[in-house]
Amino acid sequence: MSRVGKKPVELPKGVEMTVAGTTVRVKGPKGELTLAVDPQVGIEVGAGKANVVTRSATRSARVVSGTTRALLANMVTGVTKGFERKLELVGVGYRAQAQGRKLNLTLGFSHPVAYPVPEGITVETPSQTEIVIKGTDRQKVGQVAAEIRHYREPEPYKGKGVRFAGEQVILKEAKKK
Repeated sequence: MSRVGKKPVELPKGVEMTVAGTTVRVKGPKGELTLAVDPQVGIEVGAGKANVVTRSATRSARVVSGTTRALLANMVTGVTKGFERKLELVGVGYRAQAQGRKLNLTLGFSHPVAYPVPEGITVETPSQTEIVIKGTDRQKVGQVAAEIRHYREPEPYKGKGVRFAGEQVILKEAKKK
């Protein structure tokens, strides 16, 4: 059984957590995030720490407490340090260019792909084959990275496509005559 829900969430200096009913608001130097908490759990904030408390002794309440604690820890990390995800473009002629709130991708299609960047997310292109996605919300950063990767996932024969930084694509052997 996991004991993640019992660990307190440390609140560094400059981070403020407020609880109003089932809504938790975390405010820090990089922004503000809100979370709707399940009614089975409660949050106690005090002395630079936040604890998740189960309101009933059921199994589902314990499960939800661990998930809630992990989400709160991610919110605190997001408003202090932020989250970052890197993508690499592998393939001849594959390019990316950030222009304002839009990411223009050339991925070997007959048309360019324009991805609208959602609010709260910043996209940078240090080189034509690298994309850096930054934001305070971990879920949103990962979702944007997955949506961009979905345009052209790495294919298994040559490995061309959009991949996460450090991702290893296992290549298949070509068909023999």
